Amino acid sequence: MNQQQLWVEPVGEIILARLRGKCDEHVIKECQDRVLTLLQDTQQYKVLYDALELEDPTVDMALLQQKMDLEAWKQLGPAPLRRAILVPNTRIAYLARIAFGQFGEGAYRVFYNDMTQAVLWLDEK
Repeated sequence: MNQQQLWVEPVGEIILARLRGKCDEHVIKECQDRVLTLLQDTQQYKVLYDALELEDPTVDMALLQQKMDLEAWKQLGPAPLRRAILVPNTRIAYLARIAFGQFGEGAYRVFYNDMTQAVLWLDEK
């Protein structure tokens, strides 16, 4: 995996996961593993997925994310997780809703090219 394709780090009280270029199963799984590790290590439950430079993923990648989320939910229990997904277009927004939507709109929100609003939403109580 190209290291520049995936970047996952805590930034203040937010875990930032930046995905660039073409995503395959390996990149999606690596991202999920890093995010879960940081959730457990930092006890921070705000995650910002930056997909602004992501090439259009396939429906299979969205379904894989959905499956991994269900598995993580079983392991972690009902954590007060909030996720903002930053997207460049409606196709990636649609796939993000498939990938992250199984726990309802309150747990995640999709933002179009607006990092500021995504961070503000994550910081809401």
